[in-house]
Amino acid sequence: MNNKRWIGLIALLVAEAMNLLDATIVQVAAPVIHGDLGGRTADIQWFSAAYTLPFAALLITGGRLGDRFGRRRIFRIGVTGFVLTSATCALATEPGLLIGARAIQGATAALVIPQTIGLIKSGFTGRSLSKALGTIGPVMGLAGISGPLLGGFITEVSSWRAVFLVNVPLGIAVLALSHLLPESAAPQRPRIDVLGTVLLTAGTALVVYPILQSRDWVLLAGGVLLLGLCVLLQRRRTNGRLIELSLFAHRGFAWALGTSALFFAVMSGVTLVVVLHQQLTLHHGVMRSSLALLPWSAASGAASLIAGQWLVARFGSRLMYVGLGVLLVGLVVAPYALLPALAVGGVGVGLFTTAFFTEALHRVEPHETGSAAGLLNAVQQFGGTLGVAAFGSVFLHHAQTPERALWIAAAVVVVTVATAHLMRSPRRGRVVPEPVSTAR
Repeated sequence: MNNKRWIGLIALLVAEAMNLLDATIVQVAAPVIHGDLGGRTADIQWFSAAYTLPFAALLITGGRLGDRFGRRRIFRIGVTGFVLTSATCALATEPGLLIGARAIQGATAALVIPQTIGLIKSGFTGRSLSKALGTIGPVMGLAGISGPLLGGFITEVSSWRAVFLVNVPLGIAVLALSHLLPESAAPQRPRIDVLGTVLLTAGTALVVYPILQSRDWVLLAGGVLLLGLCVLLQRRRTNGRLIELSLFAHRGFAWALGTSALFFAVMSGVTLVVVLHQQLTLHHGVMRSSLALLPWSAASGAASLIAGQWLVARFGSRLMYVGLGVLLVGLVVAPYALLPALAVGGVGVGLFTTAFFTEALHRVEPHETGSAAGLLNAVQQFGGTLGVAAFGSVFLHHAQTPERALWIAAAVVVVTVATAHLMRSPRRGRVVPEPVSTAR
């Protein structure tokens, strides 16, 4: 029985890795896809944003669906949809079809990812539970590092279509192993907030679309209005909410959401700009372009491991400032020495993320954990989508040179220092929370 649980855990980890790999692989292959399918230059950004936008907007609802109808059931439905849409992406013959399939693929991923923690907690107890949860961070770190390299390698030796086809055998293997997962659901099945989901999804889309393409600020204002209505609806509901409003009893969590959005906008935006610069400006091949991201990814993974094992326990949330400072140095130096600067920036990313998630989640009550993790993840993805939209647009509309985008990213990091300070909670004495493993 224990062996079956660990084999079931492998299925969950592969599903988690598929999501992260898909985002990073496609980001590297996007210019090649555009060269093959044609279309507008802005489509390069949409190949990534069309996936992350519905993924971000539907993550919380995906978690609620698992709570109500069974996490294993929703997990299997999501993986099935992910496999089918991956195959559709591989067969796309024009940009619009690919972008539409990517959007549905992101929606199916939002059914998969929120179930992971609940299924692990249902299958493990005690020390085994700690070990199982501890596998998430390293696997996600490895996926983050290998994603760009794998994307470059597959595209170089085969074609960009194989980038999507790789999900098909992986997804089928996950489905084959998923029967080993225990079924679980919330003791009190929550209602599904359909109106809140519609407002959140439509509002998010209307905020991102003008930044990516239309420059229609009326649409942007409409998106902000819909998001405001979603918040108002959540405040007025007594049950069936998308999120636990008790999370905002302390101002620190609200500032943590803002910090997450800003930071991951920089992360996603900078990596896209580097890839675009390598392929569109320097005319490097996709494999060489993916290798350019290796210093960033490898340094980030190593620094995250060191921070989680030793530094957070000693320095607590102050490590966030160190990480942001190191990242700022990397961004400032990047226009003059790109690869060394990316290594420096990657160290900053690794130091910050572990300290950030530890600080953001340490005050969360047990009944709020699922909602808090889902909301942080959703905001992280939303920030990444905005980063792709904003920094990609700056690059594409300013002579396809990275300098301006990197300077703006540095300015956003400075703002992030301020929001990170506002999210910190005052502590009596020297109390440092246990480091939190970061899945993404």
